[in-house]
Order: sequence, then structure tokens, then C-alpha cells
Amino acid sequence: KWFCTVIGISNPNELDIIGLIDICVSLFKIFIENEVNLHTLEIEVSHVIEESTHLNNILELIIQNPDFVRNIRNLKLYVVYNINISLIKDRISQIINSHQNLKKVFLGYNNLPIYQSLLLSEDYNCSNSLNTIILYRVNFKDLINLRNIFEQLYVLESVHIVYCSSLNAEFIQQIITLPKPFKLRSFFINEMSQIESLQMLLQKSGEYLENFGYGFEFVSLEKKHLLLELITKYCKNIKFLDMCGNDDQIVYSILNLIGNIKRNLNYLSISTCGLIWDDYYSSSYGNAECSSIILQNLGQTLPSELEYLYLSLHHIKVSDFEIFLENSQDTFIKKLVIHYKESQDILPSIKEYIMKKKRVRYLAISEPSFETSFYNFNLYGKELISLEDEVREFELYNIKVQSYYSSVINVFNFVKEIE
Repeated sequence: KWFCTVIGISNPNELDIIGLIDICVSLFKIFIENEVNLHTLEIEVSHVIEESTHLNNILELIIQNPDFVRNIRNLKLYVVYNINISLIKDRISQIINSHQNLKKVFLGYNNLPIYQSLLLSEDYNCSNSLNTIILYRVNFKDLINLRNIFEQLYVLESVHIVYCSSLNAEFIQQIITLPKPFKLRSFFINEMSQIESLQMLLQKSGEYLENFGYGFEFVSLEKKHLLLELITKYCKNIKFLDMCGNDDQIVYSILNLIGNIKRNLNYLSISTCGLIWDDYYSSSYGNAECSSIILQNLGQTLPSELEYLYLSLHHIKVSDFEIFLENSQDTFIKKLVIHYKESQDILPSIKEYIMKKKRVRYLAISEPSFETSFYNFNLYGKELISLEDEVREFELYNIKVQSYYSSVINVFNFVKEIE
């Protein structure tokens, strides 16, 4: 992240990986030679590092200097993808063993079974040091040691479950039978288990939940309603709410939930778009009626301040949009991001209700457009930031227009940065 910022790259995929690795090695040599005490060291194994051998060399350099490792105040581990894991796992384990104070771990996909021995072993002291664990797209099927893992992590204060699969009765039973609180801080789901099991999980952990979101393809309307009722009933402290793939049959339940949690709500993302292209560009998913209901009723349910509001709507009518702007005139939104499939001209309304009243600090607006090639399309096409005269006008009111890509908060990155 630091490297991207320094050289002016917003997309990590554009990085010169080998060049980055050389810089990292040089930095660590400087740190070690000058006996620098690092406040935080984050070790991340992700798809960006294409050559695990180079990562292994960096880890080996760290291991060869145990005093450097011991003086790191906070050690955090992120393992998203498997990359020659047999080569890297031993190095990571050695660092954790030398440090004896791992604070945070992020495990993605099938890495939980690989690292569960590390979490359970007394040799690494995770029981007395680990306070945050993030599980991303982990398949819980046939994982029978979850109860033991969570039971032995004595200082665990923050658990985040993000788009994991097999959230079935067997998994939830292991959680609800824990003899201590299960502090589930984030719960993002894209599949539905039995409502009865979810209810038991939320009864145990709902009071701790701060970040929640869903995105379903094929889930019955009844199940969606029941889920929203459970969240509304048991989860009063939500700060980040991400609702994707909504339609007019459940939108009032969503609005009711927003009103119920507005005291703590800080980040809100609402999308009427489906999760696959056929849904997004059909009238059955993300219909215009749903967009109108949201715009006509959302404004009055918002808190007085929001850090972030994201609206991805099928259709925006000026009359509906102005109702939203009028009803939300007492709400200051630090970052407002708007995306739509089709819309009337809403820019004059934004200038009148938002720009002149300085109701936002950052603004991004985008509509989709398609290239002629079947394989080359651009979902985020025409953007406000491309209109130079308009951008300068907003700047006169201390409002910074940003690109859509850089403005949208990705759940993966949001949860990854949680302490």
C-alpha cells in the first residue's frame, strides 16, 4: 500500500512485483542494520505476490535476526491465497514463535485447516495474544475443531466472518455451545443457512455485531424477510451496512432496519442491482420501482452524519431524487457515491441541494457504459470526474470530485483494515 502511494499507482495489479520485492528486502536490511524497532509488521500472502520464493527470502531475512522480530510491537498475518504454502508456512510459523505476540490473523479460502494447528498450539502463544481473527471465503464444511480453536483463544475480542460457505447447523452449533461470548464483529453472507440456526447465532452474538451485509442470488423472499427481522431484533450496534441485490418486495424491511440502527450507523451501501450481469440488466432484479421507494423513503431514516453513503440504483427520476435530497438535508455525508443503470439529469439537483449547501466533502457519480467488444466492457463508464468544468465548480465549494473506482469501499479491504 505504501509503495503504491509513493509511486502513484492506484491499482495494485499494475505493480512491478520484482521491483517491489527488491525495495522490501532493502528496507528490511536498513531496519535491521540500524536496530529499528517496528511498531507493526504485517505479513501478507496474497495473489499479488506471484513468486513465493521471493517472499520466502524476505521471511528468511527476518528470521535470521531474532532480536528484530522480538522488538516488533504488533505482528499481523494475512494469508489470502495458497502460494506454495509448504515453503512459506514454516517461515511464518518461525516468526510467530520468535515473536510470541501475534495480534491479528486473516485467513482466506482453504487456509484455516492449514493454520489451525498454529492457533491451537501452546508453542506460539496465540491463546494469550491473538485478539482479532478474520475468516474470508472459508468453507466451514467438515471443520470440526472450530469450537476448540475459539475456546482456546482467551483474549479474542473480534471475529469477522466474510462471505464464508457452509454456514450450516453444524458450524453454528460449534459456536453457540462455546462457554464464553463469541464476539462476532463482522458478518457478511452470500448464502443462507437455516433461519433457526442463524437465529441462535444472532442471539449469542448479535449485540457485538458492527458490520453486516448480504448479497444473494437465489434466496426466497420469505427467508430474506426473516433474516432482516432477525438482524433488526438482535443487532442494534451496526456501523457498516451493505445491502446488495434488493427489490421492492423487501425494501421496506431494509428501511426499517436502517431506522433501527441509525444511532450507530456510519457506513451505508444500498444496491438494487443483481449480482450477475443478466440480473443487473433485466427488469426483474433492481427494478425502477425499488429505486423510487428507496429515494422517497431513505432520506428521513438517515442519521445526522454519515462517513459514507453508496447508492447503486436501477433508475433515478429527478422527482424521486429531490425528495431524497430534501428529506436528508439535515444529514452531512462525508463521501457520497452514486451509480445507476439509467437516470434523468440529476446534476442540477446535486448542485442545488448538495454543492451549494456543502453537504458532502467527497463526491463520485458513475453510470455504466459498454464497449463494442463482447469481451471488453466497462461497467463504470461515464463519470462526473471526467467533466473538468463541473469538477472545478464543485471545488469552489470545497467538494472534491473523485473517481468511482477509488471511492467505492470494498468489503474485503474494509474488513482487512479493522483492528
